Amino acid sequence: MNVVSEIQSIEKEQIKFLTFSKSEVLRKKNDQLNRFLDLKRALALGNLERGKVKITFVDDIGLKMVETTIWALTDESVILKKSTIIPLQRILKVA
Repeated sequence: MNVVSEIQSIEKEQIKFLTFSKSEVLRKKNDQLNRFLDLKRALALGNLERGKVKITFVDDIGLKMVETTIWALTDESVILKKSTIIPLQRILKVA
């Protein structure tokens, strides 16, 4: 099974139409900490160099991936352009 082929690539404008469960997708506390550190680096990259990152996350339907710039980061969410929000606990990976 090829996981990459199961990830749906979407535009950031589509995120506002998605629904998210409140459960955490990463079970290990260390993985959650590393995700937050990766997001902080991605935020700095976006602010300093207008660099885009790929965020892999899970909505109520399945795996999604968006390539975007992170504008802000809170303890509970990632904020993209036009106040688009992805709940932090639903993010699997930042690259």
